Amino acid sequence: MWIYEMCLEMIASVCRLADLVQRRDKDLAQQMRRACMSVPLNFQEGLYSRGGSQIARFHDAMGSAKETMACLDVSVAARYLTQAQIDVDLDRIDQLVAGLYRRCHPRRG
Repeated sequence: MWIYEMCLEMIASVCRLADLVQRRDKDLAQQMRRACMSVPLNFQEGLYSRGGSQIARFHDAMGSAKETMACLDVSVAARYLTQAQIDVDLDRIDQLVAGLYRRCHPRRG
């Protein structure tokens, strides 16, 4: 399950960044942690769901991943972090979203 392992890598990195943001914006740091932790939780729940519930959980995971990206972007805009500090995570999250999208929309034929 490369998606799950990548989620755990993302959490480790984003939580380190959230620790830096926490010094200046406690609420944003908490939002970052909640959003990134929601990705693997919804993904795993989706793996053991069926039909529409499965797709809904994968969509929830994608939404949380995109929310994590927004938190990182906001942290840069607010000058809590630099773009260089978040680039690897943005790329990782983008790959996660692509993998989740493929789970929601499998190729037919």
